[in-house]
Amino acid sequence: MSARPTAFARRTRRIAALRAGAAAVCCGLLLGSAGVSVAAVQAPATAHERDAPSYGRGSLVSAEKLYTLASPAAVSTELRRAGFETSTVRHGVTAYRLVYRTVDAQGRPTTASGLLALPRSGERRLGTVSFAHGTGSHKDDSPSMSRAEFVSAPVIAHASAGAAAVGPDYVGMGKGPGPHPWMDIPSETTASLDMLRAARAFAPHTGRTLQRPVQVTGFSQGASAALALGRALQDGADPYFRLAALAPISGAYDFGGTELPALLEGRVEAKSGAVYAAYTLVAFNRLHPVYDDPAEVFRAPYDRTVEALFDGAHTGEQLMRGTPGTVDELLTAHGRDLLAHPTGGLAEALRGTDGVCRDWAPRTPTRLYMASGDEQAVTENTDRCQEWLREAGADVPVVDLGAVDYAGSRHLGSNTAGTTAVVRWFEHLRRS
Repeated sequence: MSARPTAFARRTRRIAALRAGAAAVCCGLLLGSAGVSVAAVQAPATAHERDAPSYGRGSLVSAEKLYTLASPAAVSTELRRAGFETSTVRHGVTAYRLVYRTVDAQGRPTTASGLLALPRSGERRLGTVSFAHGTGSHKDDSPSMSRAEFVSAPVIAHASAGAAAVGPDYVGMGKGPGPHPWMDIPSETTASLDMLRAARAFAPHTGRTLQRPVQVTGFSQGASAALALGRALQDGADPYFRLAALAPISGAYDFGGTELPALLEGRVEAKSGAVYAAYTLVAFNRLHPVYDDPAEVFRAPYDRTVEALFDGAHTGEQLMRGTPGTVDELLTAHGRDLLAHPTGGLAEALRGTDGVCRDWAPRTPTRLYMASGDEQAVTENTDRCQEWLREAGADVPVVDLGAVDYAGSRHLGSNTAGTTAVVRWFEHLRRS
């Protein structure tokens, strides 16, 4: 977790400092970023927008051209700066930020933003890929607010292989108002689905159209979001889009039954575990009655400060400085017991979070990607997801990416290696 660097080497140095206590890698991405300059692109209403679902969900509020990577070489430079491979790059890319109408975790009308990346190719009708990103603490830790960064690179990589690639920022991230309801599956699903609708509405303004089949992927937090979006598309949540393939990477699919016990047992990297524990209690308490007073679950002095760290305005470095190095330093005995034996509002929240692999079977090509020795999303999560999908009738293979590494993290490495693998697989499926 570090402030957004301008080059991969600078990020690596900050991560080294992080592991020494100055900053840290956590929760599926490098936290902390800065804004980008944009040029506005007008996006008048289309027939699709007029036919949008309730609350005008998916209709465009604005569209901004962020940057153009005019050639494959320019894209390769962009991806290398973020620490990603370039072997799948075939086209230049143009990137846009879309702001669109959606609903929040309570079902109330709101707006959200996301990144749309289009290949600079001769194709007018484009296959569509949706990528859901990993965890961030600051609103700028999102695809449309970053460039040449860990959180935006997968979207660019998919577009450079010929797809229209969308990366929702999620509710409360990017340009969206209010706090981010972290790991809230329903709002991740609506934000992702409505981002697809907004992309479909905007694409004709660039001379392109999006095809109906959607290939869905995501990393860490976004792996669960990807499964939920895939299920919604398969169930007919949108009259136009349909699920074509599903490839989540390194998710905490059994968050309550596997990830939280691993966190408490010390099988999750210690600093990451402390931040996960804090984020879980603070974010879930905003939607469910988990605690009445922070002092019930957080030790002093964190009981007075930790909630504010997750307001969307604090950077990753501030979050790292404001949290202890271990779960035991953070939690009271009651807080630890609550994570070990969830009840009440926390148990209710976890039923939603842990349901992404349960009681459904994808009817399209599906793979689960993971990295052996993952120090954040322990691999038993993937085992459990595969087991549940098999029980529902889907024999889904697990792809072990091996001992991949990104700045000393196998979890983060699974995103870089997994992105390349998924881009290749999705491109193969589009051609077949």
